[in-house]
Formats: sequence, C-alpha cells, structure tokens
Amino acid sequence: MGAATTNGSADPAPAPVPALKFLIYGRTGWIGGLLGGLCAARGIPFAYGAGRLESRASLEADIDAASPTHVFNAAGVTGRPNVDWCETHRAETIRANVVGTLTLADVCRGRGLVLINYATGCIFEYDEGHPLGSGLGFKEEDTPNFVGSFYSKTKAMVEELLKNYENVCTLRVRMPISSDLSNPRNFITKITRYDKVVNIPNSMTILDELLPISIEMAKRNLTGIWNFTNPGVVSHNEILEMYRDYIDPSFSWKNFNLEEQAKVIVAPRSNNELDQTKLKREFPELLSIKESLIKYVFEPNCKTSKA
Repeated sequence: MGAATTNGSADPAPAPVPALKFLIYGRTGWIGGLLGGLCAARGIPFAYGAGRLESRASLEADIDAASPTHVFNAAGVTGRPNVDWCETHRAETIRANVVGTLTLADVCRGRGLVLINYATGCIFEYDEGHPLGSGLGFKEEDTPNFVGSFYSKTKAMVEELLKNYENVCTLRVRMPISSDLSNPRNFITKITRYDKVVNIPNSMTILDELLPISIEMAKRNLTGIWNFTNPGVVSHNEILEMYRDYIDPSFSWKNFNLEEQAKVIVAPRSNNELDQTKLKREFPELLSIKESLIKYVFEPNCKTSKA
C-alpha cells in the first residue's frame, strides 16, 4: 500500500519488478559456466542455449522454449590452446565470432531482447595517443587499432557491426582472471606455467567482481559498448610477485622481450590500457585492478603468512 501524503491521498504503489529469466550461450565455456553458477547462487532462473549461434532457427527455438527477459552471449572461438589456432582456422573463427554473434544479436532484436555480449578489449595496442605508462586509456568510442591477430580482427569487425544494434551491450573483457587458480583459461594460471613471460602493464578483468556487475547491467538494460576491465593497469611481473607473496614463496620466473616472444608465437598479442570512466561512473564501487586482485584472488587463496 502506498504511503500517505499531506493531502490525505496515497502515493501509487511502486511498479513490481519484472521477474528475470536469463538465456545463456556458452555453457561449456569458462565465462558461461561461471555465469550459470552466479545465477543459481542468486536464485535467478536461467537456461543454457542449445542452438548453434550461426543457426537462426535453433536460436529462435531456444528463445521460444526459455521465454527469457535477457540473453547473454559467452560463446565464441578464442582458440585452443590460444589465439594462434585462429590463424589457421579462419572460416571457423568467422562463423562463430562474426556470423554467429550477429545472428544472435539480430534474433534478439527481433524479439525485443537485450543481449549482453562478452566481447574483447584485445583490439587495441599502445600508440602515440595512448603511450605505455601514460595512464591514457582507449575509450569506448575509439576505433580499434590492433590487427596483429586474426582473432582480434574478427572481434573488431563484429564490434563495429554491432553498433547498429541498439539492443546489444558489448563488454570488452581483457586477460580475464578469477579466483580459481586451477583453471587453465585463467590469465594468472597461464603465466605461472610459461617458461618466460613479457612484462607489460595491461588492463585486465577480474571476473569475480565484474561478472556480477554484468548481471546488474542486464537488470538496468544497459546497452552500447563498455570497457569491461578494472580501473588501472597491472604488469605480468606485478601479478607474479603477488603470486609468490600470497601463494608460493619459492616461485620464480624469467622475462623476455617482445622480439623474443615473437619467435615462439604465431600472431602478435595486444597490449593496452582501457579507459574506465564510463563503467566507474555507473558502478562507483568498482575496485582498481590491484585492489581487486588482492581482494578477490590472492587473499582467498593465500597460503603464506601474508594473510
């Protein structure tokens, strides 16, 4: 019942919050699996899509069966064991990352559904306008400048096309990290297993903090492009120093430069800083990358006296 006002009438009762139901693509993927776990823990009804993204009829059938309020796309091709796979599997990469994503966006638009699309921020590299160490990050409206890998080319291509879909929320994820240090897709797990690592400051995404924010973004029906990383940058060595201090005091590593790295990979890798003004304005509680690493990753996993 509404509250009484000074003239004796009652304020109208607040409109009921519509029930949520999420349809998630990417069940077998890392982010898709984590997203389902979050929904289950929060009591949000959800279903995983069974259709292939490039099959319009199967996407329509999924939506008919689930009747979702929002759709999340965590599917796509990143390559196994890494993005070098995409260099020799270009048709497959286009089918999933371009054709599939566009088909899902188009189907969702036809149904009046917001699509939360987990994309990538690995479509930029430091340049004269955004020098390494300057603190000047690439903004949402900046044009991608990194074409070193075919994977990044397809992601930049589809991001540009998705600008024409007013129902899509594009989240630029970078070098994702989670508290599960056993997961081979975790950036920290990757670099602890490398023989040598480069040492370059980068924007990164702490999934434990940011995936719940993506759910909130769906609730708010936010759309457009968003740099989906924690504010600030952190280098490979800084992360490995935290790993040594919190997890394994005996851990050691070796560095090499980009020229040496180029000899052991097929495609160059993106290194950049993304501007976080837009996301921080919407979610002022968002922690900096180093604070988030400590709170969500290293303190829960601490095995040393650092705690």
